[in-house]
Amino acid sequence: MRRLLLALIGCATWPLRAQMDMQHSMEMNGGPLGIPESRRGSGTSWLPDASPMHAAHIMLGDWTLMLHGQGFGQYDRQGGPRGGDQLGITNWAMAAASRSVGGGRVEVRGMLSAEPWTVGSRGYPLLVQSGESYRSAPLHDRQHPHDLFMELAALYERPVARNVGLSLYLAPVGEPAVGPVAFPHRPSAADDPFAPISHHWQDGTHITFGVVTAGVFTRAVKLEGSWFNGREPDDNRTNFDYGGRRLDSYGTRLTVNPGPRWSVSAWYAYLKSPEGLHPDESLHRYGVAALTTQPYGRGGQWASALIWGANDPLGSGHASNSVVLESNLALDGTNTLFGRAEYVRKNAEELVVPSAPPTAEYDVGALALGYVRTIGTMGGLVAGVGVRGSVNFVPSSLEAEYGSRTPGGFVVYVRLRPVGTH
Repeated sequence: MRRLLLALIGCATWPLRAQMDMQHSMEMNGGPLGIPESRRGSGTSWLPDASPMHAAHIMLGDWTLMLHGQGFGQYDRQGGPRGGDQLGITNWAMAAASRSVGGGRVEVRGMLSAEPWTVGSRGYPLLVQSGESYRSAPLHDRQHPHDLFMELAALYERPVARNVGLSLYLAPVGEPAVGPVAFPHRPSAADDPFAPISHHWQDGTHITFGVVTAGVFTRAVKLEGSWFNGREPDDNRTNFDYGGRRLDSYGTRLTVNPGPRWSVSAWYAYLKSPEGLHPDESLHRYGVAALTTQPYGRGGQWASALIWGANDPLGSGHASNSVVLESNLALDGTNTLFGRAEYVRKNAEELVVPSAPPTAEYDVGALALGYVRTIGTMGGLVAGVGVRGSVNFVPSSLEAEYGSRTPGGFVVYVRLRPVGTH
């Protein structure tokens, strides 16, 4: 009778024990100095502590395994003579395993994308986008796909005083301490399936083949320095893009989290010949970003980002600037609105305008608004259906190229990601 009673008590308390185990997992997976897991952005960047998490956690002995990712099955149509349409799937998946080692915490990560096959080597149509190349020609009005290997890295963090810690990040494929949190990982862009047109002015180094980053941090401030390979990936999206290159570029970033709902960062980098088509050209890249996550109504969240980034090619005498303001408003557990407004100064070579001198510059912009509705969960994944409409702004000198000064586009999509933990 006693054994039966104990068994019934054990069955009755199993859900509570499971919840406690998950809570223990989350605590174990937090960083040194009590920094919460929700602060981790892409690479070694920081998010606001209040950022939502969409990940599954599993305890495997002394290791905590986190599974994270997102996929958009989409129909993309961009108007005008430079537009096009495409069925594709933008996606990424990440696994991270962490445990306590030597008084600190070690985390090993792997992040992959199937975009080389699901959107193809040319990427997906996106008006006034530029950056990287395809078949020895600059990509324009398309967003390049992510590489198969987005991150293969190890991060070790250890406290050395009551409120001081040190970190070391080693990545055959990873992200240096340059730019804001990369757009696939920003809560402010969580439901937008497209990259910003300012991507290569801000977070374009988020896939780099060869990175070493060292940092010192407190509970609220982190200073980092990176040594990395400055070359952008080539159009073979499934290999490792070392090509005999050494770690020839460097960068530094200062991040301040003044409270649980804000993260502010500033960065500077020297990139040695980032573009494979122009190996003799190098540049400085710098900028500032402010990210915030605020409560909204009953159970809603509002995440926003304001980012300024600039490229300053060596010998050019002036920088080209970019600004993006993006926001993701989760009204409740079902309905979400999102938007993005951008300005970038691009030249004729980047936009591939053969009728103009390569150095001719143009002020271009984009405004996008969208809506996504959650339709259900299954197997630990939450599904949503969404729509995104956009209008782009080009000067009169580009009207003939784009067929209008305000060419537009839209995308309809189905989104899959893990159920959020908070």
